[in-house]
Parts: sequence; structure tokens; C-alpha cells
Amino acid sequence: MKSVKRTDWGRRTPPIGGTNFELYAWFFMRISGLFLVLLAAGHMFIMHVFNDTLNLDYEFVAARWDTPYWRTFDWLLLTLSILHGTNGLRIVMHDNIANKTFRQLALYGLYFTSTAFFILGTYVLVAFVREV
Repeated sequence: MKSVKRTDWGRRTPPIGGTNFELYAWFFMRISGLFLVLLAAGHMFIMHVFNDTLNLDYEFVAARWDTPYWRTFDWLLLTLSILHGTNGLRIVMHDNIANKTFRQLALYGLYFTSTAFFILGTYVLVAFVREV
């Protein structure tokens, strides 16, 4: 039976040199998480508490998106949730996929999917017209 050397991540020495990307990603997760809580709570109260859910239809959303404020609010919610989720999943992949090739492929797939959803969501918010 082959012995596997395990790394004690709590005792490893930090890398020397390089960039501060991981530090900034860590700060981003905390700040975006705070904003996401506020935006999601606001979205929930507006859509499900202040308005009856029976009135949530195309006309309601179209009337809401007539103002730039609500489009910006929804775009911020979309942007922060995609970036926050992508960064979190990136960290999970780095921690759990040992094979570098598989990890790179998984990260490329994550970045492609996240970018596609961001572009699609932004397109819907920007190009939406009430009357077709």
C-alpha cells in the first residue's frame, strides 16, 4: 500500500512574492456578501411582502423596469451574485481538485459559464422593451 503524504494546510508557510489577488478576493467575498444580503432582502420584501405574489406577472416587471433605478438594482443583484458565487466556487475547486489539469478545466468551465450567464442577464436587463 502506497503512503500518501498529506499537507497540513494550517501549518504551511505562506507563499513569498506574487500578487495580493487572494487577499482582495477574500475582502471581496465579505463586502459583496454584505451587499448581497441587503439587495436580496430588499428584493424579497419588494417582490413578496409589499406586493401580492398574485400580481407578479409580465406587466409588473415591465412597469418596474421602466425606471433605470430598478434595472440598476437588478443588475447589481445579478452582478454581485454571479461574482460572489464564482469566487466561492473557484475557492472550493482549488481546495478539492488535486489534479492540476482537471482543476484548470473545471475553472475554465466555471469562468465560461459565469461569463455566459452574466452576458445573458445583462443583455436581458439592457435590451428589455415593454412593447414589442
